[in-house]
Amino acid sequence: MIFVTGGTGLVGSHLLFELTKGGEKVRALKRPTSNLSQVVKTFSYYTNDAQKLFDSIEWVDGDILDYFALEELLRGVDVIYHCAAIVSFDGRDRSRMIGNNVEGTSNLINAALENQVKRICHVSSIAALGKRENGEMVNEETNWIPAKKHSAYSESKFFSEAEIWRGVEEGIDAVIVNPSIILGPGNWENSSAKFFKTVWDGMKYYTRGVTGYVDVRDVVSVMLQLMNEAHFERCKNQRYLLNAENLTYEEVFNQIADAIGKPRPSVFASDFMTAIAWRLAKVGSWFTRKQPVLTKEVATGRNDINNYDGSKIITAINFQYTPVSASIKNTAKLFLADVK
Repeated sequence: MIFVTGGTGLVGSHLLFELTKGGEKVRALKRPTSNLSQVVKTFSYYTNDAQKLFDSIEWVDGDILDYFALEELLRGVDVIYHCAAIVSFDGRDRSRMIGNNVEGTSNLINAALENQVKRICHVSSIAALGKRENGEMVNEETNWIPAKKHSAYSESKFFSEAEIWRGVEEGIDAVIVNPSIILGPGNWENSSAKFFKTVWDGMKYYTRGVTGYVDVRDVVSVMLQLMNEAHFERCKNQRYLLNAENLTYEEVFNQIADAIGKPRPSVFASDFMTAIAWRLAKVGSWFTRKQPVLTKEVATGRNDINNYDGSKIITAINFQYTPVSASIKNTAKLFLADVK
């Protein structure tokens, strides 16, 4: 039995598709209020049997903050894919996000140890890795150093990883993947899928910072291969940074604009402009009582150069990355089919 958390998210829904397509027996955790229609939608991008595959999943209601419920839900489970995490760059969500992501991972590890689960794959992030000056490559060995400039999300992913490593010390085998920005089709109002909707609605501003990108299907392919018997013993208890290419935000948004037939962003947003913009957005949110459209954590560093080395996985398993241009074109086709 395979247990999946975060199955309604971008990575989780693609993972569930591949697992069910392969005939695996899957139990997926969800909240009672979860909207599962997006999972079916994601399946439909790749098959005409979306509903049939979806119906093969054993969906269970629960919360990773409820340890005793997790302990019960993990009975009979051999493998865990931990994809669940709150993602927010609104400072008001800081305590809730760190508490949920870290405590939830701790509970999952403890329940897995109690049930003698054999192995776990944890979806982390490049946010859990350190950074280097002058655009030097970040890899799996780049240490994360506590600092005020770290986002709450970064802290939550770093300390969540620490819980995985604790589990390794206590007897569970694990692999960790650290994807860069994940590109792929999903809820066009959330995660990186929102890039396409934002450009579609008319995006005027761009920045010249550099970061990494990887296709969601590549992330899932790596996860499945790492957990496969053919690779696991050799690859276990390691982390793998997943990154196809390092590109500027300008390059990526230009490619998205071209792929969906919209004008390219034309106004460069300097650090000074973004600093003013997030402050104005914060003031505006006081009046609307809604989350600001731009936060300090989103705006800060958007012109920084951060390069990531995703080559370790290529030498570990038989794998090649999808080019970012191909990922954008593939995702754009699905986006256009949805909005037209």
